[in-house]
Amino acid sequence: MSGLHGLPARQRERESSPAAYRPNGGTAIAAGLFGLVAAATAGYLPARLFLDIPSGFSLGDLSPLTLADLAAYLAASLILLIGAISTFFRATAGAVLLIAGALMALGALLLEPAVGGSPAYVEYFRTLLRFENFAAIDRVTLAAAVLLVLVLAGLPRTFGYLRYRVPVVPASSPSRQW
Repeated sequence: MSGLHGLPARQRERESSPAAYRPNGGTAIAAGLFGLVAAATAGYLPARLFLDIPSGFSLGDLSPLTLADLAAYLAASLILLIGAISTFFRATAGAVLLIAGALMALGALLLEPAVGGSPAYVEYFRTLLRFENFAAIDRVTLAAAVLLVLVLAGLPRTFGYLRYRVPVVPASSPSRQW
């Protein structure tokens, strides 16, 4: 079978008129919105720590592992913010940045219990899920937002929407009559 006749009706319609098919951007927009939430929550911890530094204390007094964790939170926040904004402008790199920022934020969340010495993950997550203070709510919100960003930004539908460009129809020149 040659031509468009062997294709299902819906695909034939897409193939014959390129303007008829336009991907839905729901997943990309949702990924961008959750990316903004994740960027804000990932940036909360370092910002709060920097604001609460007592007089006479410096960042050099912190352990290298704590500094790495804070740097991971800050970098994840920045990458998620840039990725979300890029996604809103329909750049394919935005989804890639969202995925990278989400992975970095997850890494920072998993590194945090190890900062205290021995990684007591069960106790750490049990404490977070008690929702006793705003820091716990922030981390749980970050974990949920990051997981949603990973799922939504990684969907083929998201990349299809970001890669789609409106076909350019050549303008027909008016016929000149002499």
